Amino acid sequence: MDTRKDYVLENDRVKLIPLTSNHIKDLLPYSLNEPDLWKYSLVSASGEKNLKNYLSIALYSREKGTAYPFVVLDKRTSKVVGSTRFYDIQNHHETIQIGYTWYGKDFQGTGINKNCKFLLLEFAFESCDMKRVEFRADAHNAKSIAAMKNIGCKKEGILRSNCSSTTGRRDSIVLSILQSEWDSSVKKNLSKKL
Repeated sequence: MDTRKDYVLENDRVKLIPLTSNHIKDLLPYSLNEPDLWKYSLVSASGEKNLKNYLSIALYSREKGTAYPFVVLDKRTSKVVGSTRFYDIQNHHETIQIGYTWYGKDFQGTGINKNCKFLLLEFAFESCDMKRVEFRADAHNAKSIAAMKNIGCKKEGILRSNCSSTTGRRDSIVLSILQSEWDSSVKKNLSKKL
């Protein structure tokens, strides 16, 4: 994946637009009014100062070629409703991770996440020819884990105390989808849920 290019991923429900510093105005209301969105996040974006830091880290990672952050536009409301990204991009190993995903509370459980994940997975496997897409989450984040399993991820295991979080050390669950799984069943099954 070439992080120097601008990619826009879109279907009839959502549009994923490359994140820029100008998106702070779209994301700030969530940052100020919904601090629980980052309860399990490694980098909190709660409050304007933290949001600026969150965006700065995301944009710097894109510049380095290790991440590709997006804002998520809900086409039904024409509102930016959250953010997601590719990260830990390893072109030489043909692997990539999807994460740092969050949506405003009014947009959770509305199908936006499934549409975003479909577009991201389709792009990773079919345009970037990745062989493996990995997902990680705090091992206590049951809602996120259920969402990942619902799109077709398979649990690989728990990395014990593998990273620092805003509340100390955390255990991370690792899930993944392989290209062969995408081709044989995940794409078809996920498309039925959109």
